Amino acid sequence: MTERKPPGVPFESWVDKQIHDAQQRGEFDGLTGAGRPLPAELETSYDELWWVKRKMAREGLAMLPPALALRKEAEDALTAAYAAPSERIVRGIITEVNAKIRDMMFKPPPGPPLGKKPYDVEEVVLEWRERRAAAGDGDSDV
Repeated sequence: MTERKPPGVPFESWVDKQIHDAQQRGEFDGLTGAGRPLPAELETSYDELWWVKRKMAREGLAMLPPALALRKEAEDALTAAYAAPSERIVRGIITEVNAKIRDMMFKPPPGPPLGKKPYDVEEVVLEWRERRAAAGDGDSDV
């Protein structure tokens, strides 16, 4: 649409004429979504980050606040420690996640509180040994 509105013609009338002419030329035929209702997100209030949220959903990404992400990482680390093949690896996993927990405890980011304290390495190793013994694999690598 490159033509200008003629002087003296009301804007609404001119726009209606442009739409009518485009319909006559078939420019609206075969548009994607034709005949379907508008997406539900158009009915919500305006969110200036709508495109970021849509892109993240399309890409399968999620963004947690730092405290929640560390909480999840700590739980995953504990699970990984219990499944580790040696005591040395258990100690390494727990020591690494404890450093991150302590760092966040002393420099809390914005958002919900962490709600975690560092794990007791000896307690985790003891639990690891008990689980290994119960599973029948008593070998340990100190």
